[in-house]
Amino acid sequence: MPRLPASLLLTCAAAIAVCSAGSRPVVASPAAAYTPPSVQSPLAESALDRWIAEPEAAEESSAASMLLTSLRAAAPEIDPGVLALALEARACALNSGAAGGTRLAVIDYSLPSTRKRMWVFDLQQPGLLYAEHVAHGQGSGENLSNRFSNVDGSHQTSLGLFRTAETYVGGNGYSLRMDGLEPGVNDNARDRLIVIHGAPYVNPDQAQRQGRLGRSYGCPALRPQVAREIIDTIKNDQLVFAYYPDDPWLTGSRFFGCGGRTAGQILADARGQAATGDALASTDRPARESGATL
Repeated sequence: MPRLPASLLLTCAAAIAVCSAGSRPVVASPAAAYTPPSVQSPLAESALDRWIAEPEAAEESSAASMLLTSLRAAAPEIDPGVLALALEARACALNSGAAGGTRLAVIDYSLPSTRKRMWVFDLQQPGLLYAEHVAHGQGSGENLSNRFSNVDGSHQTSLGLFRTAETYVGGNGYSLRMDGLEPGVNDNARDRLIVIHGAPYVNPDQAQRQGRLGRSYGCPALRPQVAREIIDTIKNDQLVFAYYPDDPWLTGSRFFGCGGRTAGQILADARGQAATGDALASTDRPARESGATL
């Protein structure tokens, strides 16, 4: 994309400043997030300064924001903060040469096992491919998981960013090996045989009756009916991101902060922007449905 002349950039900056001080802009679509001027001023000035000084970095930031918006629209039930963290972790992995691929699986272990908490996204043609139930380890908790480990024999689930590898057929049938990319957090995954596989105890109907899914030895196990499809979708150098609000991991992971923000800031920003966008979309909906114009 050609770089705009400095004079044009300054003109745009002035126009943005006028708009910020003036009337409320038209909301283009329900998915578009808008932060009121009274809230956005310092951040808007900082973003504008960066846009003028570092157009390439600003382009990347804009592309990441558009991707987040597209994926959230495809999976509105996912926590936007968790999705933003997953995309940040992937971006950091790509920047460091640790991974590639165009598919991303996101698991939110802060949700109960009775809910769908694994999403598989296509990032090349942004969209949702699967939303599924997924089991956690016996040592991690009952319906809610709250303990995580990298230690063999713990039967606990591991957090963090994983790179998928080869498939094989073992005791749990068709399975997918993963390599943990975070030392001390999940890098023992291969030795621990933490793999993605199908399991009959991942039964959502049974889970509703007994109050939780069946549990694994630490593997993110799936329903047998979809396991092979999902494994084939994310095998061979794709990424899996497993989240829980674990402070030591969030503050210590090398896959957060590449863009200059902490994990806490990424979570807060994405959730705040999503809440603002949802509120504005809700406010604007009656006017649009009645054919009114702004």
